[in-house]
This record gives sequence, C-alpha cells and structure tokens, in this order.
Amino acid sequence: MNKITKVMLVEDHPEYRDVIDLALKDQPDMQLISQVGSSERALQVLQNQLNDNAPDLILLDLNLPGMSGLEALPLLRSCCPNAKFIVLTQSDCESDVLRATQLGASGYLLKSSTVNQIIEAIRTVAEGGALLGSGVAKYILSKLESRLASIELQDELSQRELEILTLLGDGQVKKEIAGQLDISTATVATYVRRIYEKLNVQNAPAAITQAYRAGILPLDQKDGAAKKSSD
Repeated sequence: MNKITKVMLVEDHPEYRDVIDLALKDQPDMQLISQVGSSERALQVLQNQLNDNAPDLILLDLNLPGMSGLEALPLLRSCCPNAKFIVLTQSDCESDVLRATQLGASGYLLKSSTVNQIIEAIRTVAEGGALLGSGVAKYILSKLESRLASIELQDELSQRELEILTLLGDGQVKKEIAGQLDISTATVATYVRRIYEKLNVQNAPAAITQAYRAGILPLDQKDGAAKKSSD
C-alpha cells in the first residue's frame, strides 16, 4: 500500500481552501488533515499535535493576516522539522521566491496553477523533489538571463568604457564627459567608438538601450541620453 501524504493547508480564503479540500479528497495517496486561516493558528495546531498525526507536507500562503507566510516559515519548520513545504501564493515577486526557498520551501506555486499541477507538485515534493511553478520558473529564468547579460556586458567593456557609458546614460555629451573626467574630447570620442564597436551599435541611444536591457543602467537614464546624443 502506498504511503498517504498528510497535508496541512495554511490559507486565509475559505473558497480556496474548499477547492484544495475537494481536490485532495479525490487522491487516494493524500489526506488533508488540517486547514487553518493564519500562521498563528497553524503554529498552535502544530504545537498541540501528536507526532503520529503531524503533516508530511504544508501548503503555505504568503499573504496571510497577521504573521506572513515568510515570517512563519522558519517557525513552522521548527515545530514540524520533518515536513516539506510548498508555497502556494499569488506573489511572483523574485524576492519572495528566493526568500521562501532560502527558508526551506521545496516548492513554489502560483494560485493560478491548475488543481492537477498542485496535486503533482505535492507528489513531487513529498517524494523528495523540488518544484517551481511554470510561471515562476519563467520569471526567474528571465531575471537570470538579464543578470547574465549584465555580467557579459560588464566583462566586455573596460572600467573607463563603463564609466563613459554611464555618463552617456546621464545625457552628457562628449565635451561634458571630457571635462568631468579631465581627458580630451578626442579621447572620449575614441572610447565612445570602442563602446559602439563592442556593443555592435551605431549611436548613443542604441548603446544606452542595450545597457538598460542588461540592467547596467536604470530606466530613467535611457530617455535622457537620447536627447543629447548627437554631439
């Protein structure tokens, strides 16, 4: 006989609790042993629960009344050290995903996930695996690609070229950059030409756009450069 995974649900919306309750009732290898609406209540239940009825897996919302799911996660783990955790939330914020995994969550799903996706996530994590929902995984991958592009771009350009690119992003023209860096305008022009060659662009707006996309320059610099790039 297959082991039954005992599940605890920490979720403040009764309608969503009902959805999860109905979904797990149809699974012969899962049992929803408790459902509560706050982190504080979850801690009370776990502290008073006998070891043989402790959950194997806890589905945890983050946006809870009172103590948030992120605040509660280490406390819940302390009360139930053998349990696995899946965050089930509306938040696709990168910092929430990273923090939850750092605190010991083995899974992170958005509430937009289908019931089947949630069921499969429970099985995966209960068997010792880890899982990110598809929406979250795509988001994190996008952020990672952006960071890698930033690293590659910074490796490609010299420190002086990055400095001049930043000043271009501030909207400064070559003469202004030369005065600020105490070098000749011709030297600045040489550096700018090298920047264009390395980035494979033809002008300052294109260079600034590429640096912006790579995360080197903030968004508010992008428009400033386009206005003063025809020197």
